[in-house]
Amino acid sequence: MSTTKAYAAPAANIPLEPFSLERRAPGAHDVQIEILFCGVCHSDLHQIRDEWGGSIFPMVPGHEIVGRVTAVGDHVKNFKVGDLAGVGCMVDSCRTCPSCQEGLEQYCEVTGMIGTYNAREIGTGQPTYGGYSQQIVVDEKYTLKVSDKLDLARVAPLLCAGITTYSPLRQWKVGPGHRVAVMGLGGLGHMAVKFAAALGAEVTVLSTSANKEADAKALGAHKFVVTKDAEQLKSVGNYFDFIINTVSAQLDLATYVNLLRRDGTMILLGVPSEAPHIHAFNLISGRRRIAGSLIGGIAETQEMLDFCAEHNIMSDIELIKIQDINEAYERMLKGDVKYRFVIDTASLN
Repeated sequence: MSTTKAYAAPAANIPLEPFSLERRAPGAHDVQIEILFCGVCHSDLHQIRDEWGGSIFPMVPGHEIVGRVTAVGDHVKNFKVGDLAGVGCMVDSCRTCPSCQEGLEQYCEVTGMIGTYNAREIGTGQPTYGGYSQQIVVDEKYTLKVSDKLDLARVAPLLCAGITTYSPLRQWKVGPGHRVAVMGLGGLGHMAVKFAAALGAEVTVLSTSANKEADAKALGAHKFVVTKDAEQLKSVGNYFDFIINTVSAQLDLATYVNLLRRDGTMILLGVPSEAPHIHAFNLISGRRRIAGSLIGGIAETQEMLDFCAEHNIMSDIELIKIQDINEAYERMLKGDVKYRFVIDTASLN
């Protein structure tokens, strides 16, 4: 066991504060990682506020983790001390169900995926604590290799925002000849633009804010549509093969589904507080589909990290100290970040 400095939410709707926790000693298959950077995800805020229910307190958030290996268990094969490593949204699963066997651990059918934080370990039942901390110990099967070619701080958000947008693009085999719209130019949306463009698709950003056009095109978008402008919206009716919907706010889905071509698909990544509604006719009139996607499995996440190293793709970030996390949450709610906060965990010292 080792004592680790962290920041935690003591209860729902109470600001994060300094916290000390005990990390287990590395077991035979474990990797111990000194955390260097941790991204700040909107789901961190949902969970510390218990907006999805079932939150476990005190809670140490953080599932966009990158750092350096400081110890490995006797049976670890793929990591050695000094390697760069990452940890994403999960640290375990049942490993035996069909989804786990197919490398889709995020859809584990027995225990469900064990979250990097706000979950309970299989066997011990102890709460998991995330990356707003100095170190973490994770089974090597759920640990990822990180390239030294990229800026490590900008790699951190790839472990959630990156894989969340990469996975559906790969699942639906998006590539040259496809027209892809991205709804919402935030932490997820800006990564969806980068990936879709790198895969060869024509990319359009759909936004309520006209002042985001320059940023969208700098990220790789080919077109920009202000959704409050009826004429601009009409110009892309029945136009897109895919819409990547990253928006977590309530909106009229029908307006956007009608932008899909026949057999087009809207992929939901955001989670609004209330269930969205849409009339069946909007779907059946064009044989359109609404689908969902949840992060990615371990193998696909490694594929995504390798793709990013090959294509020099990283998240656009603002680096902060852990002491500024509560202010960062408030700014995140206002959309006042381009496009992801990342904690420099050296500030815990």
